[in-house]
Amino acid sequence: MKKRPVDIVVISDVHLGTYGCHAKELLKYLKSIKPKEVILNGDIIDIWQFKKRYWPKAHMKVVKLIMEWIAKGVKVHYITGNHDEMLRKFVGFKLGSFTIVNKVLLTVDEKKMWFFHGDVFDVTMQHSKWIAKLGAQGYDLLIILNRAVNFISKKMGKGPVSMSKKIKNSVKSAVKFINNFEQIAADIAIENEYDYVVCGHIHQPEMREIKNDKGSVLYLNSGDWIENLTSLEYNNSKWSLYNYQEELLDANQEEEDTEVLEKNELFESLVKEFQILRAPKKTN
Repeated sequence: MKKRPVDIVVISDVHLGTYGCHAKELLKYLKSIKPKEVILNGDIIDIWQFKKRYWPKAHMKVVKLIMEWIAKGVKVHYITGNHDEMLRKFVGFKLGSFTIVNKVLLTVDEKKMWFFHGDVFDVTMQHSKWIAKLGAQGYDLLIILNRAVNFISKKMGKGPVSMSKKIKNSVKSAVKFINNFEQIAADIAIENEYDYVVCGHIHQPEMREIKNDKGSVLYLNSGDWIENLTSLEYNNSKWSLYNYQEELLDANQEEEDTEVLEKNELFESLVKEFQILRAPKKTN
């Protein structure tokens, strides 16, 4: 299979370890590209949900593929988010071409790029984290209910629907929060003279110019791999929004084979992958 070259790919809000994660689709996408640089823009692994002991093989395959990229020298920046905030204690860690950071600043084609997850703008995260965690659990339950609804919808010959997406799009406070989030990110980027500001967190794929009285910036959001199945790609000096498409994509995908892992076992599995990565390469 011929891989499509990409200068920079940005992926966020994958939420590996949750029922809503479309790991199989993400894996197909990752296998189809050949990136030079990768920005994992937060909430890649949902550490909040580890207690569920839900870790399908496809989720580990995504991790292994990213490890393979690192082993080949592909630059991979892991920006911490709120669901994987435990990794913030490891900010500054570097292993080969892999780094754990809170933000990434790049200058490419004489353009300044600012990458960060975005939870710093979330008042709920700053002051009432328990509400955010409760909301995450409710969201997971909604995903399971959504699967049952889509199963019935499919039997009736209708297409899949996203209940959580409809709820978010219909609640005025959610729409207002998204608009405020985008404007705040843009205002700070313009103040610092960035050409692009790239976020995640709100699961809303977007690519548009935002202006204020001081200037303008291209605001980008990579979306998620729960509902939208999107990423951002920078190639030939241009940004584009990738949207995973597959004929009759079924949101109620077949149940994956799962490996029931305790929290410690999961970390041991990840550590083993890092050990393989750090092992000295054999020379002929």
